[in-house]
Formats: sequence, C-alpha cells, structure tokens
Amino acid sequence: MSSRWLAPYSWEFITAQNAALCAAKKALHGPTKEGHSACQQLWTREHAKEMGLVEAVEFCRKCHQATPFCFYNGNTFAAVIRDVIQQLPLSEVERTTVRSMVGHIVAGVASTEEEKEFRLFCTKHGW
Repeated sequence: MSSRWLAPYSWEFITAQNAALCAAKKALHGPTKEGHSACQQLWTREHAKEMGLVEAVEFCRKCHQATPFCFYNGNTFAAVIRDVIQQLPLSEVERTTVRSMVGHIVAGVASTEEEKEFRLFCTKHGW
C-alpha cells in the first residue's frame, strides 16, 4: 500500500528538527553549500508523494546522504521516519524493533539482513 507517509513533514519541519538536534548537542546548525539547496528542492518536490514505506525509508536515506546540514543529517531524517513508524498500528515490541531498523537503514549502518527483514515486514503488512 502506498501512502503519503512523509507529507506532514515540511522542509521547515526538517530544518527545525535538525536545529533541535544540534542545539541539544551544542553543535553548529546550518546549511551546507554542497547539499542543502538540492536536498531542499528534492524534499519539497517529492516528500508528499504517495510511496511505499520501503520507498519512504529509502528517500530519507537519500536525503541524509545529500548532507543538507552541517551536522546530524542521519539523525534528522531517521527521526522523521521513526515518527512515521511510531504512528503505525503495531505492538510495542514490533514498533520498537521497526523504529530501530529504519533508523539504521537511514543512517546507512543497517546490515543486509536488517534491510531484508524490513522489506519482508512491509510486504507482510502491505506497506
């Protein structure tokens, strides 16, 4: 099932999320010269489209890899997709497990097995 998983998260929200993460760690919050503009355009153009949940996670990973901010890009986009997972009708154990998996996938540190299991999980649920 496709959905507009990321539609509630505007670029302004993404920027505020990154600013909050940076403030909590006393890190510089700001755009990068290399990736900010392109990522902002990509997010603004694509985030509200219907996509499968696997696609939404991959989109967040792609945005993380674009490095739009000086710090905490992975945490920023992982926080968004974890919030999406938090809202799914899952048991608390499933929700916790899947939130961890998608965080690893977005950050680019998931094992092949984690990614495979996440895809199977989404297929099982029709997402």
